[in-house]
Amino acid sequence: MSDKTARQTTRVEEEAPRAPAATSEQATAPEPSTALEREHAETKDRLLRALAEMENLRKRADREIADSRLYSLTSFARDLLVVADNMRRALDAITPELRSSAEGGVKALIEGVELTERELLKALEKNGVRQFTPQGEKFDPNVHQAMFEIPDATVPAGSVVQVMQPGYMLGDRVLRPALVGVSKGGPKMAPAPPGNDNKTPKEPAAST
Repeated sequence: MSDKTARQTTRVEEEAPRAPAATSEQATAPEPSTALEREHAETKDRLLRALAEMENLRKRADREIADSRLYSLTSFARDLLVVADNMRRALDAITPELRSSAEGGVKALIEGVELTERELLKALEKNGVRQFTPQGEKFDPNVHQAMFEIPDATVPAGSVVQVMQPGYMLGDRVLRPALVGVSKGGPKMAPAPPGNDNKTPKEPAAST
C-alpha cells in the first residue's frame, strides 16, 4: 500500500462517526419492567387507601344517620313517660284488698290499665327507650337522682334501697334518671374492680 493510500485510510477512520459513550444516567436507569412494577405497586397502594377511607366515611355516615333517627325521638319519648307514670300511679293506688275483691267492670278496668301499661313499655322499648329499676345497685349520680337518705347499717352505704320512680335510657343516653333513696350508716361499698365500672354512658342527670 502506498503512503498516499495509507494516509487516506487513516483520514477516513478519523472522520468516521463514533458511537456516543453511555452516560451515568443511562447506565443506572432502571429496567422498564422494574419501573412498571413500582408504578403498579404505588397505584395499588393509593387505591387501597382510598377504598379504606371511603369505607370509614360510609360507616361514620351510617352511625350518624342511626343516631339522628334514634335521638330525634327524645322529646316525644319524654312526653310518653308522663303517660306511663300516670298509669303506674293509678295501679299503685289500688290496694291489695280492692284488687282481690274487684268484680265486673272494676276488675276489667284494672286489667285494662295493666295491659295498656305493658303495651306502652313494649312500644317504648321497640323504639330504643329502656326502663331500668336500680334496686340494690350502687348509687350512680350519672343515672340516679337521690331524693333522700335512709339510715340502714345492714347494707353498704351508698346502696339504692328504694326506687321511687324508675329511670329510662334512650339508646346509650339517660332520658330520665331514676329517683331513689340511698342508704347511709352501713359499711362502705367495696370499689368495683378495674374494668368493671358502670358501663352506662355518662350524661348529667336532669331533674324531673
